[in-house]
Amino acid sequence: MKLKTLNVFFFSLFFCVNVLAVENSSHQYNFFTGNFDFSDDKQSSSLVGFQHQNEILERNTFIGNISPITGGFITENSAVYIYTGFEWNVDMGVLTFTPSFAPGLYHKGDGKDLGHVLEFKSEVQLSYELSKNSSLGISYNHVSNASLGDKNPGANSYMFNYLKNF
Repeated sequence: MKLKTLNVFFFSLFFCVNVLAVENSSHQYNFFTGNFDFSDDKQSSSLVGFQHQNEILERNTFIGNISPITGGFITENSAVYIYTGFEWNVDMGVLTFTPSFAPGLYHKGDGKDLGHVLEFKSEVQLSYELSKNSSLGISYNHVSNASLGDKNPGANSYMFNYLKNF
């Protein structure tokens, strides 16, 4: 599937989800697009993705609010990464700082060979609250196999995020 088709699907889904918003939210959906492996001129490509956070499962711990996440992305070179992990939400008023960690499965498609099917995504995100149920953010992540494979080139990516609570 071409990236242009994916972007049309992504933005159509974005607007449909926006219309269906409800007042009492227990789920957060993160729609994002950006640049996969921007630091490698030969392998850099656009990406689109989606992430779900179920706030019913969140836990307040000694380090703050932690909740599970599940998501994935696809690049214009047909590389796919699906993951599940956790995020830590640090509320700073209208800003929220969110580090996360998620192991997942990677398929290179026609994109970059990261060296192993099992990869680990570490991410930081900063988002600005637009309203009670929506935020805009920017995030940066690093995907790496922690030297499980014969090679471990890793990939650095940045994304622009739209977060919506339902």
